[in-house]
Amino acid sequence: MRVTDCKPMASMTMLGTPLLLTDYERLGKACEDWASASRPMAIEFANTQIVTLRRHEPAFRDLTSAYDGFAPDGMPLIWCLNRAGAALKDRVYGPTFMRRFLAGVPERWTHYLLGGSEECGRRLRLKFQELNPKVRFVGGFHGRCGLDGRLEAEEQVLAELDRLSPDFIWVGFGTPKQQAWVKRYKSRLGRGVILTVGFAFDVNAGMKPDAPLWMQRLGLTWVHRLASEPRRLGPRYFKYNFLFLYYLARDSLRGRSIG
Repeated sequence: MRVTDCKPMASMTMLGTPLLLTDYERLGKACEDWASASRPMAIEFANTQIVTLRRHEPAFRDLTSAYDGFAPDGMPLIWCLNRAGAALKDRVYGPTFMRRFLAGVPERWTHYLLGGSEECGRRLRLKFQELNPKVRFVGGFHGRCGLDGRLEAEEQVLAELDRLSPDFIWVGFGTPKQQAWVKRYKSRLGRGVILTVGFAFDVNAGMKPDAPLWMQRLGLTWVHRLASEPRRLGPRYFKYNFLFLYYLARDSLRGRSIG
């Protein structure tokens, strides 16, 4: 296991992805620090599929090269990290992080929602303004995003982001569109923390159900999602769950294990 510095947090590398050794509170505080920086920062909430994609597909690894940190979003990642000495108590699950962070974020920070439907965006604003009347949403875009990350209203959105200069940009296009958006546009932003949270939009807007807490603690969130969307998610989950275990075993046999 190789420990590297990812200011202000250390990380451990698993299958080639440096995973932040963090929790909900520490990541939230770090995000506020990063929001004060004079350059954009991008954080991915990485589950086993993301980690495996980055190992298995060079094109996806390049697509995610613009990220500054990868938060461990899946319980299997936490179990593996803890076996290597990380001593983490929980994952940092994208939907939960978004909910906790926006429920307590101070009034001085501003937020921009990028992704989901118009109805999804409306529900997100209403929910979080009920939880935290001080939360400040300054804009959003809920149109189409292509597989290459290109938006249908590209220049208008970029102009709005430049004018509003939001502290936090929440991106919910799903994989791989949201990663492609970061790759394409991060360098054109002046500042702000980009958080690609995908499924968190639908969950927190109440448009899709999340797994019960007992399933989440057992690392079975993927089973719940598979049961709700078997045709779309089945092939993806079985492929990447197998490849995740395969790469872990192969690295262990080669003496590299995690790191």
